[in-house]
Amino acid sequence: MSSATDWPAQQIEQAIAPDLPGIHFEVLAQIDSSNSELMRRARDGQIQPVLLLAEHQSAGRGRLGRQWSSDFSFSLGLPLAPDDWSGLSLAVGLSIVQSLHPDLRLKWPNDVWWQGRKLAGILIETAGFGSGRYVVVGVGINIRPPEDTGLATAPAWLQELRPDMDRVQALLKIAAPLVKAIKIFEQHGFAPFQAEFNRLDALRNVSVTLSNGTVGIAQGVDRCGALQLETAQGLIAVTSAEVSVRPLGASSGAAS
Repeated sequence: MSSATDWPAQQIEQAIAPDLPGIHFEVLAQIDSSNSELMRRARDGQIQPVLLLAEHQSAGRGRLGRQWSSDFSFSLGLPLAPDDWSGLSLAVGLSIVQSLHPDLRLKWPNDVWWQGRKLAGILIETAGFGSGRYVVVGVGINIRPPEDTGLATAPAWLQELRPDMDRVQALLKIAAPLVKAIKIFEQHGFAPFQAEFNRLDALRNVSVTLSNGTVGIAQGVDRCGALQLETAQGLIAVTSAEVSVRPLGASSGAAS
C-alpha cells in the first residue's frame, strides 16, 4: 500500500488549478467513505475545492446505497452551479473512459464497463450551502484483480488493459480532465457530451429490462442524459436514478 508521500500532490494540484483554483489534494490512510467524509465537511460549512483520496475505505458505497469496493477510490468536492444537473454522472464517466482506455465503455447511468463487466463506478452527492450547492463526485476503480465479490459476473480491472498503470498513474491521467469536464458541464450541461457518450454506450441497441419491469431496446441518451428506451408502447425517456438497467436475461450480479 502506498503512503501519502507516494502521491505527487503538487503536480496534481497544479494540473487541476487552471480550471479549479485553490484545489487541495489530501490523502487519508483509512476512512469509512471518501464521499461520506466530504459530505460531512460540507454540512459543517467546509466547501472549499478538495480532491480526497482514501487508501482504504471500510464502507465504500455505490448507487442506491449498495456496497462498492475497489482498490482505488477518490472523491472530488467543489461548489457547482449548473442550470440543470441532469447527466452529470454520465459526463464524469465519459471523462474517465476517455482518460484511461479507448476500449472502455459506459453503462447508463454511472458505470464504466469493459467486455460487459464493471470496472469503475461513480457516486454523485450534493449538499446545500446558502443559495448554492456543493457537489461530491466519488469514483471507485478496480486497478488490480478484485477479491471474490460473489457476483455472478466478476468485475473487470484496469491492469487487464493497461498492465503498466498503477493508482498514481491513473489519478494523474484522470484528475485534470475530470475537473475540466465538470466545469464544461456547469456552463453548458450534458449536451456537449451527448454524441461521444452515445458512441461509447455499452447498452446502445441492446435489449434491456428496468427494475420496474419495463422492457425495451436502449437507444442511447438525449441531450439531458435521459436513457431513450424503445418499448412496445413507443419511445420513453428514463431519468430516475432509482432505475437499474441490465441486459435482458442477465442476472442481478452481472451489471448492477
